[in-house]
Amino acid sequence: MLASLSTMMSHGFKSSKQDFTFGPWKVTAAKNHIMKSKDIEREMSVIVSDYDQYPGQLFIVFLSRLAEEMSMPSLPEMLFGDNVLRIQHTEGYGIEFNAIDALKRVNNMEDAVKVACAQEWQESRADSEHSKEVVRPYDWTYTTDYRGTLIGDNMQIKVTETAERIDMEKLKAREQIMFFDDVLLFEDELHDHGVSMISVKIRVMPTSFFLLLRFFLRVDGVLIRINDTRLYHEAGKNYMLREFSTRESKIAELKNVPAALYTDPNEIAQHLTLKLTVCEKLELPVIQPQTAVNEVLQ
Repeated sequence: MLASLSTMMSHGFKSSKQDFTFGPWKVTAAKNHIMKSKDIEREMSVIVSDYDQYPGQLFIVFLSRLAEEMSMPSLPEMLFGDNVLRIQHTEGYGIEFNAIDALKRVNNMEDAVKVACAQEWQESRADSEHSKEVVRPYDWTYTTDYRGTLIGDNMQIKVTETAERIDMEKLKAREQIMFFDDVLLFEDELHDHGVSMISVKIRVMPTSFFLLLRFFLRVDGVLIRINDTRLYHEAGKNYMLREFSTRESKIAELKNVPAALYTDPNEIAQHLTLKLTVCEKLELPVIQPQTAVNEVLQ
């Protein structure tokens, strides 16, 4: 098991990249600055001769194009477009977690839930200028059901439903943590009326790794929602287990819970109502052994 760490300063932000080898897997955790103007040419191939003179205007062009591509009037205030957590096999296949793909899943939750929340939020913020805009046809809370992005050119992981569950009791056992990292993908304070954020963290033990991707939403006076994706793999097994869950409660339903817990996802999660659970098996590709071909010379 090998680990490497590289750091550099970019726009005053200390970026870093960590690699850790776990058997045939390489875990990469890359952190960079919030998306800024210099990223535009690489991300959207915007070519302007006066780029150095007008970086601010170019960034606006970039954001508007990205928002348009995702059918959103606006993007999260803090978008870490270069941040990624990737788990990749030596054969090339794997899974990664990034902000752009997470945003692409924003409009995939039930519309009825979103509209109801928007109406309640608007009523609770009747005097707010922004509250008049939340009924636009997009999810202003950036709620996403993102569960990761499968990667691999020639072969990919196969996803099937399963009744097998992650053994959370086994994960509670004391075991040495060989590698750990926590990567923020995006965050928005909803015009100072709450918070919407998604981050991913991983820990690697001697015989397994466990990952938690968490979307946390708090709309002050209205609701709290958590979408969790847990990923677990034991060394030697030909699959991973992935569990997705949605928990949500209205603030009125949490009146017996101390308000101080509302801002702590780890503490409030156990008090929220479980709405949905999806259990999946991520089956690893079977590598066919190469058959030697003997040429017979005539």
